[in-house]
Amino acid sequence: MPIIYIDADACPVKEEVYKVARRYEIHVCVVSRTHMRIPSNSLFELVECPGFGAVDDWIAEKAGDKDIVITADIPLAARCLEKEARVIDPRGNPFSESDIGSALAMRELMADLRQDGTVTGGPPPITSKDRSRFLSKLDETVNAVQRG
Repeated sequence: MPIIYIDADACPVKEEVYKVARRYEIHVCVVSRTHMRIPSNSLFELVECPGFGAVDDWIAEKAGDKDIVITADIPLAARCLEKEARVIDPRGNPFSESDIGSALAMRELMADLRQDGTVTGGPPPITSKDRSRFLSKLDETVNAVQRG
C-alpha cells in the first residue's frame, strides 16, 4: 500500500493531499520540524523531526518505490527518486530521473544569483491553477502507483 509523505513545513497544498488521501484511503505522513495541526483521521500521521535537515533525512530514509513524496525541495526529490519513489512539487510538476539533474543545476545557479544580489525574492505564490494541476497530478500518480 503506498504512503504519501509530505515535506510539510512550507507545503501550501496539504489540504489537497488530505482530500485525495481520503478518496483513495491512503496513509499520509505529514513530516515537520515542529508540531502542526492535521485532520483527525487514522489515515493521517504527524511525524515531528526537529533539527536542520531532519525532515529531509527522515523522508528520504522511509520513502520507497510505491510511495509518493510531496516536496519543493529539489535535493530531497533527488534522494527520493534514487529510492524509486514518485515525487511531485506543490505546483503539480513531477520530478523524474531524466530532469532532476537539470533541476539541481538550476537550483544551484539561482542560489548563486541570489547570493550575489542579482536575483531577489522567491517563487511566485501558488495560484488556483497550480492547485488544480497539483490535484490532477496527485490523482494521476496515485492511480499509477495502485496499478503497479
